[in-house]
Amino acid sequence: MPDFNKSSDGLIPVIIQDNKTNVVLMLGYMNEEALNKTNTEKRVTFFSRSKKRLWTKGEESGNYLDVNELLLDCDKDTILIKATPRGVVCHSGADTCFNEVNNENFLYQLEETIRKRMANPSEESYVSSLVGKGMNKIAQKVGEEAIELLIEAKDTNDELFKSEAADLLFHYLILLSAKGFSLNEISKVLESRSKK
Repeated sequence: MPDFNKSSDGLIPVIIQDNKTNVVLMLGYMNEEALNKTNTEKRVTFFSRSKKRLWTKGEESGNYLDVNELLLDCDKDTILIKATPRGVVCHSGADTCFNEVNNENFLYQLEETIRKRMANPSEESYVSSLVGKGMNKIAQKVGEEAIELLIEAKDTNDELFKSEAADLLFHYLILLSAKGFSLNEISKVLESRSKK
């Protein structure tokens, strides 16, 4: 249990981290009541210092933060919540209040775009078109892209090699989504192997 008595106002900082990408999304504050409500509802509720009341993130916008895991630091005066965001996090419309942009995060954003195109097919979407042709065609396309990458690996044109590597990665993400898996699940497999 956190030690809310460490600060005179009974509030402790709470860091929100995306459960899938590990990107830091925002910082808020909780008192004991906010923590209890968060634990009960499995949605992040802060104590708003400006409104002077409990405030569930997304109560007006619908952009809730669903709790996956709650961790307490060693001093028991800071909480880390790994959450799944239901929409944008920042009031500015950004995915994070820290405007963090990195290549790792982009892959997860691309994965989400692929999922959306699969769920809402359109004639203009390459992903929708490929997925519509079935699993065999998706797998075949991954194989073709892998062979093209191998061919470029034997040559010395770095730009063509990078282009083929990007094509393979893109089609691999489509295959993962079509099979119902996520990049995060594959990352966990690799992480478990690294501990052996």
